[in-house]
Amino acid sequence: MRARYDFTNARRNPYARRLKRQITIRLDEPTIEYFKDLAADAGMP
Repeated sequence: MRARYDFTNARRNPYARRLKRQITIRLDEPTIEYFKDLAADAGMP
């Protein structure tokens, strides 16, 4: 790998907004606590 990369001629991905979509899901408390514990063990917020 290079120490530095030149992105002066780079352009944004025109399809980036189409790749992800926000949704809402309902989870019970034990499921939420399970994932919070997993995140804490991995050191993620």
